[in-house]
Amino acid sequence: MNIERLTEILREAAKAEIMPRFRRLDAGTIETKAHAYDLVTEADKGAESFITAAIGKASPHMVVIGEEAVAAQAELLEQDFSEDTVIYIDPVDGTWNFAAGLPLFAVMAAVVQRGEIVAGVIYDPVGDDWIMTEKGCGCFHVFPDGRMNRQAFAKPVPIGEMAGMASTGYLPTDVRASVNANLAKVQFAFSYRCAGHEFRLAAGGNAHFLMYNKLTPWDHSAGSLMIQESGGHIARFDGTPFAPHHRSGGLLAAPDRESWQELRQQVFTV
Repeated sequence: MNIERLTEILREAAKAEIMPRFRRLDAGTIETKAHAYDLVTEADKGAESFITAAIGKASPHMVVIGEEAVAAQAELLEQDFSEDTVIYIDPVDGTWNFAAGLPLFAVMAAVVQRGEIVAGVIYDPVGDDWIMTEKGCGCFHVFPDGRMNRQAFAKPVPIGEMAGMASTGYLPTDVRASVNANLAKVQFAFSYRCAGHEFRLAAGGNAHFLMYNKLTPWDHSAGSLMIQESGGHIARFDGTPFAPHHRSGGLLAAPDRESWQELRQQVFTV
C-alpha cells in the first residue's frame, strides 16, 4: 500500500465515521478509559473499524494495530512484529477535544517495517488537509487540490525566545511541578491536548519544541518521523532515538541537537 492510498482511507473514515458525529455526540456515546481526560467515543470505534477493514482489504499482508484494539486487548503490543509491516492508527487523536466540540483532533497512521518507521500521515478532518512523510523523502503539507508545501522545522533561537508544546500531565507530581516551573524560562509553552496537531504545527516551523512523557506507537510514530524529515532533532530523554516499541523514556523535539541539549538541561530535567 502506498502512502497516498493510506491517506485516502483515513479521509474516507473521517467523512463516514467522524465528522457526522462532530458536535452531535450524545452523552451515552462518550466513555471514560483510564481517567477523566482519557475518553473514547463511537467515532473512535467506528473510524478504527473502518480503517482496519479498508487496509485489510487493500493490503491483507499488513498488520493493523489501532489504539482502541489495544485498549480492548493490551497484549497486542507485546507481540513480536519485527519481521512484519505494521500500520499503527489513532482513529481520533484528541478525543477530549472532539467530545468537547473543539476542532482540534486528527487521524494518524504510521507505517513500520521491521521495527523502523518508514512513513506517516496526520490528517485533519476539519480542514481536510494532511501532513505526510516518507523516510528520506521530506515532509509535506498536502491539500485536496494537489498543492504540496515542504515543511521545515523552526530555526534555533535562545531559550527565552522559544515557543512550544509540553504535555506535562503524565509526569510524576514532583517532576511535573519542577518542569512547569522551568517552563518560565521559555517565552510560550502550551498544549493542544492533541499530539497530531502539535506535530503538524512543529513540522511546519511554528514551534521550537515538543515534549511528551507517555509514549505510544500510534501517538508518536508518524510525528517523530515528520520532525526528522522536516529537519528537527527528536530523541528520548536519554538521547536515544524513539522506536515504536518504546513505552517510556519521554520524547523531546527541538530545532537541532544543541537546542535539544539546552532544553533538556535547563527545562526538561526529568
